[in-house]
Amino acid sequence: MARVLRITARNARFQQWQALLTSRAKRQRAGEFLVQGVRPISLAAEARWRFRALIYDADRPLSGWAQDLLRTVDTDQVAMSAALLAELGEKDEGRPELLAVVEMPGDDLDRIQVGPDFLGLLLDRPASPGNLGSMIRSADAFGAAGVIVAGHAADPYDPRSVRASTGSLFARPVVRVPSPRELSGWLAVRRHPVVLIGTDEHGTVDVFDADLTRPALLLMGNETAGLSAAWREVCDELVRIPMTGSASSLNVANAATAVLYEAARQRLLAARHTR
Repeated sequence: MARVLRITARNARFQQWQALLTSRAKRQRAGEFLVQGVRPISLAAEARWRFRALIYDADRPLSGWAQDLLRTVDTDQVAMSAALLAELGEKDEGRPELLAVVEMPGDDLDRIQVGPDFLGLLLDRPASPGNLGSMIRSADAFGAAGVIVAGHAADPYDPRSVRASTGSLFARPVVRVPSPRELSGWLAVRRHPVVLIGTDEHGTVDVFDADLTRPALLLMGNETAGLSAAWREVCDELVRIPMTGSASSLNVANAATAVLYEAARQRLLAARHTR
């Protein structure tokens, strides 16, 4: 049965949650992160992520959405003063009525299912939490089975990344790996061989000429440095996005969206031709 607590001062528990907003180390140590916004919280509940607390505004009547969530999600319920809740909400335009503290899943590559129509996205050292969240959102939109975040990268559980994903973090598995070694071991035991397709401005094939209907993992490089040598070496193919105009490159989130869209387009067209 859910416990109901009340917090009206900056006690130890409030400070612990406040630290989750800015400290990656404390998020990792606690194994939890804060989720803000109706859509992300709703999607986390629908996907049955484990909630550790629901924090709500003790100073005003709650909406039907918030009441339903408090009634149906079995977790601690925390009535918090509006001023303190606003600090956790990080929003200047108004105070939130409800926030969620959600447990992080383990970084297990087996959370990503590999089948004959597999499409995945690997991000090599993305530096911007906003870009990372946007790419998770695009991966979800275009049917990727999961997202792999490699190396020293932005944290997918950073509030900025969670917000930018608009809830897609909860709809698709996002797994962190330190190096290509872990990926190679995981792929080696898959029933379906997966082609690794890297993106690079000096790639040898235009993206629309590459066969993206095969089981494929798309690799995107860091915003500044691109794919590292270690990840380039494991790629079976390097593709480029043809561009005109004065721009020399795309923002990595835009580039990932373009490549994911092309993969989805090819697959939709192939499915239509087999009907």
